[in-house]
Amino acid sequence: MKSIYKILFLFIIVAVCGGCKKEFEENFKNPNQAETVPPNLLLNGILFDMYEAPFSGSERWNQYTAANYFYYATNNYDWTGATLDYTTLKNVVKMEEEANRLGGAVAKPYLALAKFFKAYFFVKMSLKVGDLPMTEALKGFANLTPKYDTQKDIFKQSLTWLEESNNDLTALIAAGNKELKGDIYLKNDLMAWQKVVNTFKLRTLIQLSAKVDDADLQVKQQFAAVLGNATKYPVMDSMADNLQFVYNESFNKYPNNKDNFGNDALRYNMAGTYLNTLSSYKDPRAYMVAEPARGIAEANGYAITDYRNFIGASSGEDQGVMLDKVQKGLYSLIGRSRYYSGYTAENTFIISYPELCFIKAEGINRGWATGDAESWYKKGIQASIAFYGIKDGSNVLTFLKKDGKLGEFETFNVNFTFETDYYAQPVIKYAGNTVAGLTQILTQKYLAYFRNSGFEAYYQYRRTGIPEFQVGPGTGNSQRIPKRFQYPDIERTTNGENLKQALLRQYNGTDDINLAPWIVKP
Repeated sequence: MKSIYKILFLFIIVAVCGGCKKEFEENFKNPNQAETVPPNLLLNGILFDMYEAPFSGSERWNQYTAANYFYYATNNYDWTGATLDYTTLKNVVKMEEEANRLGGAVAKPYLALAKFFKAYFFVKMSLKVGDLPMTEALKGFANLTPKYDTQKDIFKQSLTWLEESNNDLTALIAAGNKELKGDIYLKNDLMAWQKVVNTFKLRTLIQLSAKVDDADLQVKQQFAAVLGNATKYPVMDSMADNLQFVYNESFNKYPNNKDNFGNDALRYNMAGTYLNTLSSYKDPRAYMVAEPARGIAEANGYAITDYRNFIGASSGEDQGVMLDKVQKGLYSLIGRSRYYSGYTAENTFIISYPELCFIKAEGINRGWATGDAESWYKKGIQASIAFYGIKDGSNVLTFLKKDGKLGEFETFNVNFTFETDYYAQPVIKYAGNTVAGLTQILTQKYLAYFRNSGFEAYYQYRRTGIPEFQVGPGTGNSQRIPKRFQYPDIERTTNGENLKQALLRQYNGTDDINLAPWIVKP
């Protein structure tokens, strides 16, 4: 009998506790706390994560500017663990989940763009390190040790996602879908996004130039397909189509602005790889981005607007020597009027029309597609020059006065005509679909990347050797430009065995920044 009572007592306890648990869970719910996240809010954060700020390490490693004061920064290429974007990709997956929860027409634009974002961030990460977890990644506790996919497979899958994204957007545009919200860049315009998707596809294909003969990737064929069918694959038509970050005076200020002029304006100067190319070309962009080196002008009796005054330092120069020359006025500083007189300076490109022009010109030069490479080469140069406000005719230049404080400027007028003053120069005029012509295209593309598009200028150098980056004691790494970043330390502690296998497959088992990843191996 006692046993029967015990069993009955336990049954009552379980039933009561079960009810208590249910009641507790219901009472614990906070009616003021959201249980779901609208996909447009997730989209907003994903878009912000695409932005890569100028005046950063990538700018120095692209050899556009150089640090002359050790306390603030160096120009070293002693690279360690890469910053990867898996947190952002988790938000992409969450955006897909939330879109599917809503379902119907509301979900479709987010799902189409999610494919683009996956391609964008996996390509971005893989370019830094090589192989990465992809097919088994982003599964949370279901798989804490995902295997590594090869770099080839990452690019192959990314190209598939881009194709699917383009097809999905085509269908949405035809259906008149207006459900996208939260777009901080393109005002929820699906046609504008379709142009971005296909422009990025061309960028991804040009990154694979060393793998043009790979039968699985079909690089040449895919490139020709995009260029040969503007209806199916619309791409950017003008600067109005740029995917870009726009600054404002109150919240998102340009990294160089009048508030930080006193802290860093003298600690950084122009790098020679970039500025010395501009000045040797008599390129008026030099006037807009840099100050004249007044010590050179005074020592030689040059007019302030003489291109010989616009000189950058070698990124490989010892910082002490560089600083001494800056203090003597022998190197150009970053342009004061454009970058320090306000808060908004210039928009920062993520993917841009000038880049597209040079990609088209390069692909045609390489024989991947038919077309007029010179026309696209010229359009790219003209679009980049126009971005700085330079036009045919009289142009006003603004430089800081000698020993002047911020705001104490002097102006000069120069006349400029693109065709006669610039393009007619033998060094600029397109040399045809030759190696020399390809070098011209790549050099101008590098100039157009200034302060834009993250590491794209470095990736071009790694892929082609153009332009020639400068090295020396100031660049560290035994005066070598590295081929890649290391994997982040967290991969060693949380996914060590899979990382070990990936390193054995790619780099003979060593996480060496001077070993080339698959994408640039012949």
